[in-house]
Amino acid sequence: MVVPVHQVEPYLPECLDSILASAGSELELVAVDDASPDGSGALLDTYARRDPRVTVLHLAANVGLGRARNAGLDRARGEYVWFVDGDDALPPGSVSAVLDRLAETAPDVLVLDHAELHPDGRLTRTSAGPVLRAVPGPVRVTGRPELLGLPLATSACTKVIRREFLAGTGLRFPPGWYEDCAYTYPLLLAAARVDALDRVCYHYRRRAGAITASVSDRHFDVFEQYDRMWSRVAAVPAPVRGELFRLMIDHLLVIAGNPYRLPPGRRREFFGRVVGQYRRRLPTGGYRLPGGPSGLRHRLVRRNAYPAYAGLRLAWRVAGARRRRLPAGSPTPLPASVPASVLVPAAAPAQPAPRTASAR
Repeated sequence: MVVPVHQVEPYLPECLDSILASAGSELELVAVDDASPDGSGALLDTYARRDPRVTVLHLAANVGLGRARNAGLDRARGEYVWFVDGDDALPPGSVSAVLDRLAETAPDVLVLDHAELHPDGRLTRTSAGPVLRAVPGPVRVTGRPELLGLPLATSACTKVIRREFLAGTGLRFPPGWYEDCAYTYPLLLAAARVDALDRVCYHYRRRAGAITASVSDRHFDVFEQYDRMWSRVAAVPAPVRGELFRLMIDHLLVIAGNPYRLPPGRRREFFGRVVGQYRRRLPTGGYRLPGGPSGLRHRLVRRNAYPAYAGLRLAWRVAGARRRRLPAGSPTPLPASVPASVLVPAAAPAQPAPRTASAR
């Protein structure tokens, strides 16, 4: 296990205890104190003194999540590596279940299910189960591209990776936010044997202070991360390239629409950068547009229609607020400012996008 740590002292004992609860000397925990200004470093040292399976690295300066993971990886000696963030946790039995599957199928990468841990203590499981159950054993992701679109698909934390295979890829986490985008997709596509475990083995904590809930210009880092990703997957088959393109645009639009990420004055600029990525990366043979409002947003990006996008975003936020105020079972109102004829029904079949020459 590699656990990068920075300002997570309130959550760190739960994280470490959930890992170390697994008995056995086969477990190695490399904790990386990323120059944390709180008491996290001292807490890690306490755990290391009482458990020989724990090794602590104290970095002299804060280097960020990705490079802290790299530092821990350089120290790791186990056959497999699992990155666990210091504010997350593993449910009971996860380590044993993962070790059993690794011994059974010997994959390059094992993909796990996860649940989201909310501030009020609620746990919500994802919709990944049917996709994970359908994987018959170790496969290539080029034959199972649906694995690329799982919830938290880009997260390194839901992947257990054979260390020798990882070393052979030469992949390292880059600096900056959204570092997983440039890492996990190339990792999955490079693997000859990807297996899946239909079991919640990771609890991902939703909390204030995470980058997904921080208003910052650093969300623009995501464009550089996707540029890195494309440079690493240049040889993928056309259908997989189309799926990666769709997932990228979906992700960028999530960031563009989230009120807790971009400074409001830079939303138009961010949308313009999304348009630039769309035109630059649109596959020659097109791609399958998603249905519903997501497909409509893709069309607005293709047309560089920021005023229409901003109006749609506002209208759906108003409609969402109305839905939250309605009694359970009430019909969902359409936003008054968006004509029903513009909206794509959620169940509509996906349609191919035009080729690059027609993307204006």
